[in-house]
Amino acid sequence: MNADQAAALLDWIRRRPRGGNRLHAFFATLYYCALRPEEAVAMRVQDVTLPASDVRDQWCELLIHTATPEVGKQWTDTGEIHEERDLKGRAEGETRTVPGHPALTRILRQHIEDEQLKPGDLLFQGETGGVLAGSVIRRAWRSARKAVLPPHVFDSPTGRRVYDNRHTRLTKWLNDGIPPAQVAEWAGNSVPVLLATYARCVEGQLPDLKRRLEAAGDLPEPADTD
Repeated sequence: MNADQAAALLDWIRRRPRGGNRLHAFFATLYYCALRPEEAVAMRVQDVTLPASDVRDQWCELLIHTATPEVGKQWTDTGEIHEERDLKGRAEGETRTVPGHPALTRILRQHIEDEQLKPGDLLFQGETGGVLAGSVIRRAWRSARKAVLPPHVFDSPTGRRVYDNRHTRLTKWLNDGIPPAQVAEWAGNSVPVLLATYARCVEGQLPDLKRRLEAAGDLPEPADTD
């Protein structure tokens, strides 16, 4: 997705009559922080560090330590659809932190206030207060794509999956010149996996790289020995 498409999709979700603001905060978190959906639905309010509203640096920080994927009632000990697990590709109990853009800070601050959430509450809840259901997430995303995108784009792979919010952000971080090791840390991937997946998505850097090389200068003029 490009920035205009992402903005239009998020705006449509925000204006959705039923649960629009709540879903908008969820999708904005996926988009700005490249979270996996199962990581976002597991977050608690206390996992978000928001700066004071009067400070200059308005970046927030998200602590990711749990994932709650949908696995089906028949696959869990409790009979619940979701199962709490450690992070994908990480050791047991390991966590990671991800910076959140000031735009996300504003969205989450308003979301927590509007929903009157307490520190131990789920950050993104379903209508009855439980885990936000994958079916609701997927239905909202598909409806947004159908409403916003031209038919030929809707039928294309562009943003087809909710997971593509994560792909879009990781690609953007790499295209913006963020070092791959840092992107991998934020994403919860290894550098080899990150580069193997996204290397072909990195574009637009050649002019900048040429300027850097040119700035290094040419070979010095040889000294005049005559």
